[in-house]
Amino acid sequence: MSLLEKLMIRYKTPQEIEIMRQAAQIVSRTLGLVAKHMKPGVTPQYLDQIAEAYILSQNAIPGFKGLYGCPSTLLISVNEQVVHGLPTEKPIEEGDIVSVDCGSLYKGYYGDHAYTFEVGEVSADKKELCKITKECLYLGINQATTANRIEDIGYAIQQHAEAHGFGVVRDLVGHGLGKELHEEPQVPNYGRRGRGKKIQNGLTIAIEPMINMGTEKVETLEDKWTIVTADRKPSAHFEHNIAVVDGQPVILSTFDYIYEALDK
Repeated sequence: MSLLEKLMIRYKTPQEIEIMRQAAQIVSRTLGLVAKHMKPGVTPQYLDQIAEAYILSQNAIPGFKGLYGCPSTLLISVNEQVVHGLPTEKPIEEGDIVSVDCGSLYKGYYGDHAYTFEVGEVSADKKELCKITKECLYLGINQATTANRIEDIGYAIQQHAEAHGFGVVRDLVGHGLGKELHEEPQVPNYGRRGRGKKIQNGLTIAIEPMINMGTEKVETLEDKWTIVTADRKPSAHFEHNIAVVDGQPVILSTFDYIYEALDK
């Protein structure tokens, strides 16, 4: 693929969007399965194993494993880890917040979707961080209309997060999604109103606010994967897959399987 082709936005047909919905829903169900097992004492490696087995059972393949050298099905980021945490044998503890990011490749198209879990009783400030980050996600999604431009999404996210005193990560962004896990356009979680590419029908993107309790600055650990906050304060991350249809955003992924598991 030429550089020019890589920089082009690939708008999807209704048939492609339906396959992408199915790919996203496989990830949604996987995260629902993770939710059932998410408790103090469980290891990220165990969660990774059950997620991989489930995705394979759905006639899909793990979207992350092997891509860019990624060794795992899930990326599991605990507390000050922002994203890209590699699953370890260190048990998850009461009071942790745990971002689980998962991908699937189904019929040639990617689903890519994430949720930050509160494990047991978490502190009030961590609860607030998770609440505001999830609100940022939906405020961003609401801006993904054909009346707007890409930076309108980031503007909405940034305004809400910063109004509550939180840092918006600049070094990592949402992205186009389709036959590649990362396509054009980049979808930053910050921006200026009315800037960026015009949003058009057939656009398929992953919107994923990464919001920090303190500074927006991040660092990469020695494993060359795990990204942490520079001040080691907690971070939260929520992600949905969106298609623009008839001028409006349609959410292809769902948190319903997670909510169902957590309610039980």
